[in-house]
Amino acid sequence: MAEDLGGGDLSRLRQLNALAAIRTLRGEPALTVTELSRRTGLSRASTEDVVRELQDRGWVVETEPTTGTVGRPARRYRFRADAGHVLGVDIGGHKILAVVADLDGEPRHSSRVSVTPAMGRRERLAAVDQAVNDCLAGAGVAASEMWATGVATTGLVDGTGRVMLSNALPEWTGVDLAAHLGRIVAGPILVENDCKLAALAESWRGVARYAKDVVFLLAGLRTGTGLIIDGKLHRGFGNAAGEIGALPVAGWIRAQDQLKSWPGRPSEVAGDPDSIAADLFSAARNGDRRAASAVRRYVKDLAVGASALVLTLDPELVVIGGGFSRSADLIVEPLRRELDRWCIRTPEVRVSAFADEGVALGAVRLALDHVEQALRGGGQLASPDRFSRG
Repeated sequence: MAEDLGGGDLSRLRQLNALAAIRTLRGEPALTVTELSRRTGLSRASTEDVVRELQDRGWVVETEPTTGTVGRPARRYRFRADAGHVLGVDIGGHKILAVVADLDGEPRHSSRVSVTPAMGRRERLAAVDQAVNDCLAGAGVAASEMWATGVATTGLVDGTGRVMLSNALPEWTGVDLAAHLGRIVAGPILVENDCKLAALAESWRGVARYAKDVVFLLAGLRTGTGLIIDGKLHRGFGNAAGEIGALPVAGWIRAQDQLKSWPGRPSEVAGDPDSIAADLFSAARNGDRRAASAVRRYVKDLAVGASALVLTLDPELVVIGGGFSRSADLIVEPLRRELDRWCIRTPEVRVSAFADEGVALGAVRLALDHVEQALRGGGQLASPDRFSRG
């Protein structure tokens, strides 16, 4: 109990009491002072002081009394999710997507900037700046008010927020994304691989939220994976868990080539990978045999690496996400049949509902995880009402 702490640091004691109240209120629609006192273990007097201080700071608000009650209803208080904001940024080969969300993870505004895989470091970072600034302006939130920012990027990422290796984007290896975003927004900057954060989004609010062991497949113009083990994002010792695509025999390096080499594609979209894939899936759906054959070859390659992961982890669920998940009607059943061929037990195969927005949502979750860790006492706090930049 916070009130049992020794020492004379009353400021720290008030901070701990405030954090205990916030943690409790965040999980409830609204509580009375008596209910909050009982759940936090604080005395009623201390709880009243905490609630009054949190109201003054704008973290807690009194709710409207319930209608139909006899006598004067007890005052009830709820946590204000809009008391703070986090930012999620997805830096991809074809788009930059920035999302501002409140402390419940509800998106308030998003901004998308189109890019190309051929862009160099400077141009891509300029697009990141544009997406972030447009998103903050649209949400009406100042950059100095961000509590934390989650950033998703292709490639391997180290613990400092630097890209250790990126084969998909030119000049991207070595980019210090934490330092770059730190010049734009306040608060901690947390950087992670995009496939891992897509898996985190599925585990948080997607089709995998009730599963403990999950293989997430990013199916698109690039193939990747994220792993959820025992309900937690699995990173591995060097943050390289799930990078099975680096193994040529896994099939993922050549999988997208099966779609690019489709002989029936219209010449006018030959240079546009998104259009080629969309046209291919459309043609296969309409009965074009050459297109259907290309899709089957793609799924066979996708299934090799997926089978290896399933045999290794024995997951409850395989989730297909990414841009190609929009064509799941052509992918899921063939993939399931391939898994049946190679796996001892075929897990359930489901399709993400996030399409190409799941990575940004996972970045939001990454930022919220940092905020919640600080609320639990695991992070450095500048004051009861602000998180530090550390």
